[in-house]
Amino acid sequence: MAFDNEKSGIIVNIGKIGESLSHSIDGVYLVDGLKHNLLSVSQLCDKDNLVVFSSKQCLVVNINTGDVVLRGK
Repeated sequence: MAFDNEKSGIIVNIGKIGESLSHSIDGVYLVDGLKHNLLSVSQLCDKDNLVVFSSKQCLVVNINTGDVVLRGK
């Protein structure tokens, strides 16, 4: 995986993140050297999720069930 600063990172695993196994996001890369997960808002929305940002957090909510899939800071 390449970054803007011409450095690269190695994908060490591909997994899922979320509030629970039934409400999670699949195909998330764990990249060696990164301190945070990188997610695409458009990809989250393409999977029937609503992404809500506030000054203190970000919520990813499934629009079909209303369940919170992920909370971020």
